[in-house]
Amino acid sequence: MADSWVIETTALTKRYGKFEAVRQLDLRVGAGRITGFLGRNGAGKSSTIKMLLGMSHPSSGTGRLLGRPIDDERESRESRKHVAYVAEDKQTYAYMTVAQMVAFTRSFYSDWRPEVEARLLRQYDLPPGRRVKALSKGMRTKLALLLALARQPELLILDEPSEGLDPVSIEELLQALVAAAADGTAVFFSSHQIAEVERIADHVCVIDRGRLVLDASLEQIRDQHRRIELGFASDPPSWDWSGEGIGSVRTSGRQITIMARGNADAIIERAYGIGAVSVESSAVSLREVFLDSVVTEA
Repeated sequence: MADSWVIETTALTKRYGKFEAVRQLDLRVGAGRITGFLGRNGAGKSSTIKMLLGMSHPSSGTGRLLGRPIDDERESRESRKHVAYVAEDKQTYAYMTVAQMVAFTRSFYSDWRPEVEARLLRQYDLPPGRRVKALSKGMRTKLALLLALARQPELLILDEPSEGLDPVSIEELLQALVAAAADGTAVFFSSHQIAEVERIADHVCVIDRGRLVLDASLEQIRDQHRRIELGFASDPPSWDWSGEGIGSVRTSGRQITIMARGNADAIIERAYGIGAVSVESSAVSLREVFLDSVVTEA
């Protein structure tokens, strides 16, 4: 099951008038993983999620959620029975108490796990008698997670789950996602908070201006992406550095800095061939890889 896809799209596109929010998106999200869906605000993350969940219809292209087509109403409804979704605004019925909201949601699911409900109520310190509208943002996020995780979904989708949370609540959220994945739930969460993704994700997909610009495991990113700094005795020679595996190239005086995407050895050999007197190769953070992807691919 680890190699199967819980989300799969082919040329998925969403237009709003002349504006393309999502463009020819080929996305694969594997079972048994925590996948971070990174992008700037307005990059197309929420539009993608809404199409996957049947909340909006693609302009073109196709997609499958847990193996079922998203553009078939009956099949989409069937797949969503096994998917839990936590929206950015954590929408719930504000006039209900926590206990009423839990009981109301429980009534819809035959696979509800009372023991998980009880454990999370204690763990999250949720006050059963308090109305939802009186909860803090962090508490509303915890309530939304409880409602999602008590079902033991095959797939948990979250859209900017940490938005507006304080550092303690963010830490609790990340721990909850790791625990859900350990319990067998595939986790797919959109974010523009790179540090959070780097903390817990197994795999990273980066979307920019509606296009997928990076799709790799965190291990691949750490192994293959390098910063290569070249030093020259005089002004660097003019050279076409464009090519597969080369991201941004910046020149400052007698130094050239290259962001490499998998062929560092070949780049270093080439650098010595054009007269570099010093070459340094170093690891890069996910933040640097993200910035390089959205700048050079835009």
